[in-house]
Amino acid sequence: MQIIPMRDLKNTVEVERRCAEENGPIYVTKNGYGRLVVMDIEYYERTMQKMYEAKTVMEGIEDVKAGRLVDGETVIGNIRGR
Repeated sequence: MQIIPMRDLKNTVEVERRCAEENGPIYVTKNGYGRLVVMDIEYYERTMQKMYEAKTVMEGIEDVKAGRLVDGETVIGNIRGR
């Protein structure tokens, strides 16, 4: 985990290099407190994809708990009926 002070953001080339090397977020502090997170776009996109997938799984679990289910034969019958 990389932590850098806000003043280091002036050196954008170095921050970009660190993002690529870290392959994860870089935490930026101001007066010793966390203020920003900087990350490579590829890491961001992978993280967002994982969050989307986790949300989809959670919605599926909620559907099962609520009894919103359709058995396989019914689904196949509906598809063939189209």
